Amino acid sequence: MKIRTLLATLALCAASAHAQLSIEITGAGANRLPVAVADFSGERIISQALTSVLRADLERSGLFKLVDAGGQPVNDATGINYGDWKTRGADALVVGNIDAVGDGRYETRFRLHDVQKQAPLGNQGYTHTSGQLRATAHRAADFIYEKLIGEPGIFSTRIAYVVKSTGRYELQIADADGNGAQAALASREPIISPTWSPDGTKIAYVSFEAKKPVIYVHDLASGRRHVAANFKGSNSAPAWSPDGKKLAVVLTKDGSSQLYLVNADGSGVTRIASSSGIDTEPQFAPDGLSIYFTSDRGGSPQIYRVPSGGGEAQRITFEGSYNVTPRPSPDGKSLAYISRNSGRFQLTLMDLATKQSQILTETAKDESPSFAPNGRMIIYATEVGGRGVLAAVSADGRVKQKLSVQAADVREPAWGPFVR
Repeated sequence: MKIRTLLATLALCAASAHAQLSIEITGAGANRLPVAVADFSGERIISQALTSVLRADLERSGLFKLVDAGGQPVNDATGINYGDWKTRGADALVVGNIDAVGDGRYETRFRLHDVQKQAPLGNQGYTHTSGQLRATAHRAADFIYEKLIGEPGIFSTRIAYVVKSTGRYELQIADADGNGAQAALASREPIISPTWSPDGTKIAYVSFEAKKPVIYVHDLASGRRHVAANFKGSNSAPAWSPDGKKLAVVLTKDGSSQLYLVNADGSGVTRIASSSGIDTEPQFAPDGLSIYFTSDRGGSPQIYRVPSGGGEAQRITFEGSYNVTPRPSPDGKSLAYISRNSGRFQLTLMDLATKQSQILTETAKDESPSFAPNGRMIIYATEVGGRGVLAAVSADGRVKQKLSVQAADVREPAWGPFVR
């Protein structure tokens, strides 16, 4: 690719940044690992664009402290001066190179070094175009994160959310860092409750375009969709089964809001719970054997769990008079939900083994929590200055982020699965 064309591509990306989610880091982990990411050698413009995204990914996680790498490429082939990097305060070092390989493609190779042990930790290489710079940087960050933290990184994952501006709703899909946003659906009627299929290829959501709530399943690659539930009355709150074959939904076709299962293709419907109250907000446990949901069957909104094949429901929350929107962690060990505390609606996390709970936020109008696929972060909607924004917090409450779009309300976040 010619330099002029490349610069135009990068400028276009920068020009569209105002339409993206902007991320503000408001908190970080207590013991961040010092990491230096040296400028990659080779194609300078490509290198600077890629390493800036890579550094931002690591910084945004709240688990790493970026050490100044000095602004000059480091040649891995001539040997690493570990003593120099140790003096700079780095525990880990990333060095790499980017070379043009023809037909507008590039090869990026990098190596991760353990400065303290003075030994390489691993290396990786990718072939890509200039248009795949961000995706390549996210993959590199995932590799580095997993080597240093010991669990999969989430930089290559995506998030879905709804943007409301004057008279218009958009279901948008973006990278986990808020960039690359694209509208999967635009409507003058509300769109709510987006939820990712386990393989990340589809999103189920509720649309009011038929002047009533109807559940759709939307294929992201083709843009085609089909109706999954359009029974008499309200059809709402879809949640995928772990195998992607069914949806738990809330229907009023037989009276009040109750829980049902429906096949993802829209066929078949089975009632899985019954109560004289309102049952809503279902969510499958990771093993698929049970479903968490919100119900006022006991007099106030609380969280319950029922076998996914139907049966007797078990109450899960007892502390406080208002606990809603259950979201189990990917490992099934904890449960995120919204609790009311002195008039404030706050994101709370419960250890399911001990039943101990912790309020994770300081805001007052939290809703719609969604776990990152590695369980490390939870994204949710809240309100700041009278405007809807997204926020994210780590499961220990230490790392905090705020995500917003200029002059628009942002709601209904859903974190997608790992990229396969």
